[in-house]
Amino acid sequence: MSFTLLSSPLQGFTDFRFRNAQNQLFGGIDTFYSPYIRLNGKLEIKASYHRDLLPENNLGLEVIPQVITNDAEEFLFVAKYVRGLGYKELNWNLGCPYPMVTKSGMGSGLIKNTEQINHILERAHSETDIIVSMKMRLGYDTTEEILDVLPILDNYPLKNITIHARIGKQLYKGGVNLDAFQLCIDNTKHKLYYNGDITSVKKFHEMQERFPTIDHWMIGRGLISDPFLPNMIRNKTSEYPKNKMELFSAFHDTLYAIYSESLSGQTHILLKMYHLWEYFSTTFSNPHKVLKQIKKAQSLRNYEAAVASIFKNEK
Repeated sequence: MSFTLLSSPLQGFTDFRFRNAQNQLFGGIDTFYSPYIRLNGKLEIKASYHRDLLPENNLGLEVIPQVITNDAEEFLFVAKYVRGLGYKELNWNLGCPYPMVTKSGMGSGLIKNTEQINHILERAHSETDIIVSMKMRLGYDTTEEILDVLPILDNYPLKNITIHARIGKQLYKGGVNLDAFQLCIDNTKHKLYYNGDITSVKKFHEMQERFPTIDHWMIGRGLISDPFLPNMIRNKTSEYPKNKMELFSAFHDTLYAIYSESLSGQTHILLKMYHLWEYFSTTFSNPHKVLKQIKKAQSLRNYEAAVASIFKNEK
C-alpha cells in the first residue's frame, strides 16, 4: 500500500528555513505543515508568519498553513490571508498541549468545547471557500473528549483529521494510546492521518501493521532528531548512508548559517541552536555528552569549536 509522509508543524523548529534544508539534503517528506499562526485577538499577521508562508520561500515544497484559534473571526481572517497567498487549505490546530495555549482555550484545550468548534466550522464553511483540515489530540483530560467531537466534525466536508495519539495534559510524556486512536477510526467517516512517536523505520512498520487502513503518516520530533528518517522509510531500509555524519554536518552548517543571518545577537543564535541540539544529540552515540558540550559553549566561537569536535569524534 502506498503512503504519504507529512512533517508535523512544530513551533520554533519547522519554519521555511528548516523545511528547505531538510528537503534539499534528505528529502522524503511529501507535505510540510507550517507552524501555526496565532493572532491573540489582533487581526494582523506578524512579519515572521508572512515570511514563513511566502511562496518564494517555499519553492518546490508542498506546504499547508496552520492556524490556532478559538475565535471564528480570527479563523476567517487567516483563511482570507492564506487564500491571498495562493493556498487552498488551512489546517486548524486543536492539538497543541502547552499550558500557555490550553489555558487560553486553544489547541487541545478547545477539544471539550464542542459548541465553539461547531460554530467556527459552520462559519468557515459558509463564509469562505477554504478547504479545512484539522490536527488534534485525543482530548485534553481524557480520550473520551474526541469521541464527543467526532460526530460534529462528521457534519462538515473536512479534508482530513490528523490525530496525535496522546491527550493534551501528557504533553509528550508517556506512550501513545493506540487503542484510543483505533476508536477514532471506528467512530468517524473522515479520513484520518496518524501522528505520534514515529521515530524509527521499525516504529513506522509497527504502526503500519497496527493500522492497515491509514496511509498518511505525520512525523514530528522524529524528523528533527533524525532528518534521514523519511527517506529511509521510503526506501525501506534501516541502514544509514555511509556519509551520514558528513550529511548531518552539512545540515547543521546550513541551519547555523541561516539562523546566524536571520537572528540578532549571539545569545539568540546560541539558544536557537541549543534547542535544535536537544533533538540532534539523540543521533549521536553519547547524547548526554554531546548536549553538555553544546550547553557549555557561551560564545559563537566556542560553539563552533564544540560542534567541530562533536562531528570529528563521531566520525
